Amino acid sequence: MNPLLDKLEAFEPLPEADKRLLDSLVRSPQVIGPRLDLIHEGDAPTVVQLILVGFACRYKILPDGTRQIMAYLVPGDFCDLHVFILKEMDHSIATLSQCQVVQIHRPQILELMERPAIARAMWWAALVDEATLREWLVNIGARPAEQRIAHLLCELLLRLETVGLTQGGQYELPITQHEIGDTMGLSSVHVNRVLQRLRADGLITFKGSNLVILDIPRLKTFSGFNPNYLHLPKRNGTTPHSV
Repeated sequence: MNPLLDKLEAFEPLPEADKRLLDSLVRSPQVIGPRLDLIHEGDAPTVVQLILVGFACRYKILPDGTRQIMAYLVPGDFCDLHVFILKEMDHSIATLSQCQVVQIHRPQILELMERPAIARAMWWAALVDEATLREWLVNIGARPAEQRIAHLLCELLLRLETVGLTQGGQYELPITQHEIGDTMGLSSVHVNRVLQRLRADGLITFKGSNLVILDIPRLKTFSGFNPNYLHLPKRNGTTPHSV
């Protein structure tokens, strides 16, 4: 399994030689336990880290100890593709679940960027990351709590579907209510109430660590979710799970 290849080929098909090069990058992943820092704010980055399995996040800690999660990293995502250009990290990156992570060094990144198809696909991925951050700002700043969380659940469905990690409306969601609160600027109690309401309304349910979206069109309508910021490829005139 190579979720990076799945993700980049969502942008455009890659030549066989490019696929082999991408496959060569993921042969020796490290297993990292849950809720461990991969790199700290202030550290000097020397490698780019790629998530193969599990969830990670970008976050900052405020002086009072409050944590703000600014992005989720799912399989196929780079932990900041160009951080190796910076002198020091301006945020931290941590696992949220047990992860398999590959460290990619500067010469390997430069070799990737010399391949035109890969370079275009990686540029697309970086632009989608920026667009996602803009949507998260809108989500936190303008949507009520119920819509914020519902919107996030819709986003994760499409992102995970791109790398083959969904079954219908179901996917593993290995994050806590406290972590959702740190993402959405809400207390754990408030997050719990929102999830209970979404369950009571017949929109979602849980099976162990798996989230099941019972009615995808209704959840998208409820949250005001428009997948245009993910810039997913159109399939037969529609994006995945479009309404």
